[in-house]
Amino acid sequence: MQPSTLARAPRDLSPLPRPLPVVVLGAGKIGRTIAMLLHASGDYRVTVVDHDARRLDGLPHEIAVRVGDPTEPGTCAALLSGAAAVLNALPFHAAIGVASVAAQLGVHYFDLTEDVAATHAIRALASDARSVLMPQCGLAPGFIGVVGHALAQRFLRGGELLDLHMRVGALPRYPSNALKYNLTWSTEGLINEYCNPCEAIVDGRRVELPALEGLETFALDGIEYEAFNTSGGLGTLPDTLAGRARHVDYKSIRYPGHCPQMKLLLNDLRLRERRDWLRDIFERAIPETEQDVVIVFASATGYRPTAEGARGALTQASFSTRIGGMDGVDGMGHVNAIQLTTAAGICTALDLVVTGMLPQAGFVRQEAMPLDLFLANRFGQHYAHHPLRETVA
Repeated sequence: MQPSTLARAPRDLSPLPRPLPVVVLGAGKIGRTIAMLLHASGDYRVTVVDHDARRLDGLPHEIAVRVGDPTEPGTCAALLSGAAAVLNALPFHAAIGVASVAAQLGVHYFDLTEDVAATHAIRALASDARSVLMPQCGLAPGFIGVVGHALAQRFLRGGELLDLHMRVGALPRYPSNALKYNLTWSTEGLINEYCNPCEAIVDGRRVELPALEGLETFALDGIEYEAFNTSGGLGTLPDTLAGRARHVDYKSIRYPGHCPQMKLLLNDLRLRERRDWLRDIFERAIPETEQDVVIVFASATGYRPTAEGARGALTQASFSTRIGGMDGVDGMGHVNAIQLTTAAGICTALDLVVTGMLPQAGFVRQEAMPLDLFLANRFGQHYAHHPLRETVA
């Protein structure tokens, strides 16, 4: 069955039973964490789907499991039948197909993709959708967009936003190789970020910048880091802030020395042309780690209006947090920082939609979620909440 032949009868989610039936696609580390968080809340009846039956082992018996290939449209339609929402934790190349099926069935759709092209395609699908299509619901893109938008709004209400800089890293706490990096999430997603063009706003104009460029170094809480352009982290903020800010960018945080090593692999050895080889090298040579830390830092600079409406002093507002892994989260064992933050992001988005706090149909951007509402949510609370800090320059 092709997606275009799926039924498009109106779908009213209000009479669906509680707990609400949802489907999680993908039983990797992130998918399993999503399923466990939703199940532990008591408000969702969770089904987890994976093409590999072995990956479904070990889930609580209250979580239903199904073996199938969601990238096949007919199979995907059968898997989503009767669900209120689908949370897609598959690799980025599965996003458009699953979103197409969800839109035609009237099922709310959420994913974690960092892929810019996939997000644009899903946005086009949402033009006449009867359900929500909300991609990019993880950490970056995802939570960092919520933070960035909150900072921007401090200046856009009667003031002037100049610069908005967003930095995120998922790093090993104890790096032990030349890359100073360990695998903590999707290898395909990581390579995609390092190879694809990066959206930004420069001098008020939307542009595309090359990945791995724009190298900078900085210290945060006494630790030295580097940051450089990577693709997808801004989400839809370039659309939201186009014509309203002088400069907006996103960079990934790594330990010093990582970027030159990646340039050697991708550019000098031309492995960007053989991403399958690069993925194999990474997964064979770079160990995974459970001892990771997620770093989120964002800053905005501009002029805020005075009480009299005049232009005030040049002001900077910032947000920063460091999040580690946790033990015993909602009945689970150890959960890595990247698992926890990514899963918390998409679960918060789902929660806010089904409780009526976000639009109920069409394309929904991450920045539609107010930061205080996100952090007050039962899933969003897994992020450490540091108050926004302002300094006058």
